[in-house]
Amino acid sequence: MTAGLPSPDRPLRIGTRGSPLALAQAHETRDRLMAAHGLPEAAFEIVVVSVMGDRVQDRALSEIGGKGLFTKEIEDGLADGSLDIAVHSMKDMPTVLPDGLAITALLPREDVRDAFISHRHGGIADLPAGAVVGTSSLRRRAQLLHRRPDLRVVEFRGNVQTRMRKLAEGVAEATFLACAGLRRLGLEHEIRAAIEPDAMLPAVAQGAIGIESRADDARVLGLLDAIHDRPTGTCLAAERAFLGALDGSCRTPIGGLAMIEGADLWFRGEIIRPDGAIRHATERRGPLSDAAAMGRNAAGELRALGGAGFFDI
Repeated sequence: MTAGLPSPDRPLRIGTRGSPLALAQAHETRDRLMAAHGLPEAAFEIVVVSVMGDRVQDRALSEIGGKGLFTKEIEDGLADGSLDIAVHSMKDMPTVLPDGLAITALLPREDVRDAFISHRHGGIADLPAGAVVGTSSLRRRAQLLHRRPDLRVVEFRGNVQTRMRKLAEGVAEATFLACAGLRRLGLEHEIRAAIEPDAMLPAVAQGAIGIESRADDARVLGLLDAIHDRPTGTCLAAERAFLGALDGSCRTPIGGLAMIEGADLWFRGEIIRPDGAIRHATERRGPLSDAAAMGRNAAGELRALGGAGFFDI
């Protein structure tokens, strides 16, 4: 294996977005690879790639293309060989990847919950009628309006730091961020309340970091196998199968979460109308080996319950 290891003369090129959170995830991946293979930092090169989803900040993701906006330019680098691996937040990843590319490793999953962030209120129930809440997530918007149709929800694009600044400027009284991202940035103190999945089911794959590479790159696959977290892989197999069967994107309010309980997998999924008026939910329990099948089966049930046009506004 030594002959295939990266070195300062031939570093492993790691593609990432340029936000502080994306860089923190790339650094975590690099550090895990360094530890697993006894390599120096100089054996890795972190390459920042500008992606459309970060460049366009004045429109909702659902209006300009959805999940692929955060991955296309990075995936182009994998395809042309200028990058060896790419590090992604898995909740940003489409379920169908370009030919020749695959998610070939997952890091241990962080906290899956959504964080309620506010300088004035302790939780969703404390928000006064008519309060303005900011979010760029159709899922969070729909879940919030399902519970609190009296609230007003406004678009809140940008990275973690941008959204925190908007909150401080009074653009909204509260917002939501992923607990995982805040923890990875050392910003746990900003979490006013962590919202349990029973109250707000997280996005599919929330809290998980995925590593994408060329599917036939045996050298890279060998490197990544040492840091792949199999329990996270099992959970995401169910969640991403669920999302894929529903054709989920940033245009559709969908929540899904799988958890391992002993030898079994517990999967919960839901679909919500964008205006929050109707919610359909289901759950499955079964052996870990049936993870993907459970996700697809749950999606079939919810698709039938929702009917044609369920997500239309």
